[in-house]
Formats: sequence, C-alpha cells, structure tokens
Amino acid sequence: MKIRVYNRTRGTEVASAADVAGSSASRREGLLKRTGLAPGEGLWIVPCEAVHCFFMKFTIDVLFLDKSRKVVKIRPSLKPWRISGALRAHSTLELPEGAIAATGTRPGDELEIEELDEP
Repeated sequence: MKIRVYNRTRGTEVASAADVAGSSASRREGLLKRTGLAPGEGLWIVPCEAVHCFFMKFTIDVLFLDKSRKVVKIRPSLKPWRISGALRAHSTLELPEGAIAATGTRPGDELEIEELDEP
C-alpha cells in the first residue's frame, strides 16, 4: 500500500508516495534492503515507537507520531548504526534526509494520511 502524507499545520506535502509497514515482517525489514529514498518517498511504520538504523546504507529523517497523527518528536539526519525513539509515539514516518527541513515540520504539527489507489 502507498500513502500520501500532508502536513495540515504547515500546508506542505511530506511524502507523495510512501510505503506502509504494518505487518510484523514488513516492520522488521523496514528500509534495510534499500539504498536510499527519493524525494517524496518514505516508510510509515505502524505501530512503532522506536527505530534503529543498524545495517542501513543511508541517513534518514524520522517523524514520531501519536495515534491522532500529531508529530510528537522529530529526528533529522538519523545516521546508520543509530537508534531513536519516543515513548508517546504510536507510529513513525521515515523520510529522505532533509525532508523535515524542506517541509518545515515541527513537533505539534498535525499530519493527514491518505491511501493512494494502486494501479
């Protein structure tokens, strides 16, 4: 499944075609097999309150969201072999490095997630 993520607070598109990791297997795999994320891509991991970048090949930005999809924490430029988490988070959105700055996303922002039609 692909989703579009829109920041209602800032009026910006955070991701135009992000993947969803909702099963145990897809959450475990995450971005490990990828070599990068293009602008507009991402991975929404639900449920998830912490991420690790062990064995990853690139740096990412991470948004931690509560159940109402409000940003509770931002973690720009999370490098490989690092860990980050937020106890109040219900899900995380992994984005290409620089996406947080480009969209102006901040804690407290409200995100809207729209499921995209698959071709």
